[in-house]
Amino acid sequence: MPRDPRQIQLEIDAARESLAATLDQLTYRTSPTRLRAKGQEAVQRFLQTPAGMATVSAVGLLLAFTVVQRIRHRNG
Repeated sequence: MPRDPRQIQLEIDAARESLAATLDQLTYRTSPTRLRAKGQEAVQRFLQTPAGMATVSAVGLLLAFTVVQRIRHRNG
């Protein structure tokens, strides 16, 4: 028994709408602007934690040590 062309068209339309919705979701999720903002928020949250503050302190000390060593090397 052949399928009704109207039913086939309805199924095609439903599949098309589903694919369009999926594409819209993927476009939103992979938006460079959105991903950048999400990354910045994550970094800011991390830097406000004790581990983040310790990391910033350690990097600061390492940078200061490196600068002092270079100054000593130039003058030495």
